[in-house]
Amino acid sequence: MGEAVAAAFALEGLPDDLGRVTPSNRPDLADFQSNAALAAAKPLKRDPTEIAAAVARSLHRHPAVDSAEAAGPGFLNLRVSNALLSARANALADDPRAGAEPVAAPARVLVDYGGPNVAKEMIVSHLRASIIGESIKRLHRFAGDRTLGDAHLGDWGFQMGLLIVAVLDERIELVDALAMTGDADSKPTAAQQAAIELVSLEDLDRLYPIAAARAKADPLYRERARRATAELQAGRGDYQLLWRQFVRITKQTLERDFHALGVDFDLWKGESDVEPLIEPMIADLEAKGLLVEDQGARIIRVARPEDRRELPPLLIVSSEGAAMYGTTDLATIVDRRRYFDPQRILYVVDQRQADHFETVFRAAYLAAYAREGSLEHIGFGTMNGPDGKPFRTREGGVLKLRDLIDMALTKARERLEEAGLGKELSPELLDDTALKVAVATLKFADLASYRGTSYVFDLDRFSSFEGKTGPYLLYQAVRVKSLLRKATAEGLEAGEVTVAAPAERDLVLVLDAFGQGVNEAYARSAPNVIADHAWRLAQSFSKFYQACPILTANPAIAASRLALASLTLKQLELALDLLGISAPERM
Repeated sequence: MGEAVAAAFALEGLPDDLGRVTPSNRPDLADFQSNAALAAAKPLKRDPTEIAAAVARSLHRHPAVDSAEAAGPGFLNLRVSNALLSARANALADDPRAGAEPVAAPARVLVDYGGPNVAKEMIVSHLRASIIGESIKRLHRFAGDRTLGDAHLGDWGFQMGLLIVAVLDERIELVDALAMTGDADSKPTAAQQAAIELVSLEDLDRLYPIAAARAKADPLYRERARRATAELQAGRGDYQLLWRQFVRITKQTLERDFHALGVDFDLWKGESDVEPLIEPMIADLEAKGLLVEDQGARIIRVARPEDRRELPPLLIVSSEGAAMYGTTDLATIVDRRRYFDPQRILYVVDQRQADHFETVFRAAYLAAYAREGSLEHIGFGTMNGPDGKPFRTREGGVLKLRDLIDMALTKARERLEEAGLGKELSPELLDDTALKVAVATLKFADLASYRGTSYVFDLDRFSSFEGKTGPYLLYQAVRVKSLLRKATAEGLEAGEVTVAAPAERDLVLVLDAFGQGVNEAYARSAPNVIADHAWRLAQSFSKFYQACPILTANPAIAASRLALASLTLKQLELALDLLGISAPERM
């Protein structure tokens, strides 16, 4: 339609770049609208109503246009022809990407998301980073970028020293078992390995808060933990063996929980991976004249004259001589440049960390570790409970992510039973379907809103098979699959689309918007655009299904409508996959 409008403007001696059209905000009046006549009028000193009327007259002769009407002070209301919609639907049906074009210049992109810590089970606050980051990674891959997702595991630092001390205090037998361990490269004996493997994630999850509280209250205990941290980082063998067990058992649980959510990482790099890079990096920063002494610490000043608010410096080395959190983040950029040389790095982290990342990014630009503008913080709001505060247990404690997944799974089973669905499924398929419904509940609830906003999580509302929910989308996808199976059983096949009925027109117009939606979601790192499209598509198909009989129609019409149903399913599943959601075959 844009090409037709551009040609009409050109015929009137006007710039053809005025041919941009947008979906009509009054679909009862038109399919598309344009205010280009208003934009052209002032510089050309012409009446916008006269321009709009002239362009409308030209468009009346165009085969793609069913009607073109000038309205108001220079608006154009446009309705496309059924022939154009039919051609567009057939083109989408033949396109494996259902109308979404890949980017012209693919890039290497690394997405940093998840951010779990060793020795700690994930809590609800990890949910948004995981869900949003996975969707953004999928968007970039679908667009054609070479994309890696990195969990960026928190596996180093003072918390590791705390855990080593806490575990050895509780498990005295480990002290003796590990007493003869050599350096960091030593392999444990069978007896040592057996003793180490008795340490579980439940032990670490229980001991860490106790050790952290004791370190705050007891200076001697805190000093023991600091010494243990230093000795671990210096390569002490017995501490290294324990630390590896901490990492191993944590990663096993994390992979289980992430995979249950349809989140899978390409890299599990941790803070420990960049430890060898920190000392040479500090020397490099020194050589570049970027390090400044400040009250015994060493910092990089990142403030700029044009700043409207004060931005603190990046602390590289504390007054006690320790590398800091920001130091590790800076060294991680160096490591990623060596490993992957990404053209963009996207950090999907709570928006409350915005200042920290701005500081790190500016330091990286000053040190020439990254090209200006190549580092981006993709911030997001909080997931809140009905009271508007961050989501917690009924007792007020921090809710573990595994518990939330189990809650959603229980609710999914209840919903399937209430709706009378899944009765014909085997126990294994019912379990799989319930998990898909649970994941759709959690993910769509999060992704349906723009990531920068906070939202209230209501399990009852978001698990419903009605309304703007993930389960509703799954139900519509399964409905199409069931329809197509019945058609096959009756010997019916999809054919060429011929649009005629109003509900067919509406469905094709929604299908046509997919490519634009993908482009917008990619450009803005906004998966909610895809979520909105999937919901509109499911609604439009439901109306089409009610208004346009398929299996009972005459063969030509049935073949056309089956093609529309197949195209709808293809595009809906593509959209769901971009959100990290998978639809079951049956319900």
